Amino acid sequence: MLIPHPLLGLRDAQEFTVLGDASLLARPDPTRSDAEAAFCDYVFLRDNPKGVHRELWFHEQGDRSWLVVTRDTVTHEILSAELASDVKKRMEGTE
Repeated sequence: MLIPHPLLGLRDAQEFTVLGDASLLARPDPTRSDAEAAFCDYVFLRDNPKGVHRELWFHEQGDRSWLVVTRDTVTHEILSAELASDVKKRMEGTE
C-alpha cells in the first residue's frame, strides 16, 4: 500500500505506524467541568468504522511527520493524506 505523503511523494505504508482515529487531534479542554469524563472517553473509547475513515499515521522510518490519512477500511484504498499539523490548524481556525 502506498501513501501519498504531501512532502515526500508516494511512500510505502511499511514506513509508517498507525496511531488510530484522527479525532484524537481534538483533545478535550482540561478546564471543562466534565474534563475527567471527557478525557476518559478521549483515551479509551474508539470506533471501528467500516468504510471511509480518517486516521493518524506517523512516518516513523522517514521524516517523522504525522499525517491524517483518509482511507477506505474495506478496500484499504488511500483517498488522501495531509499533514496533521495542517488539519489541526484548520480545526482551530488558525490557518
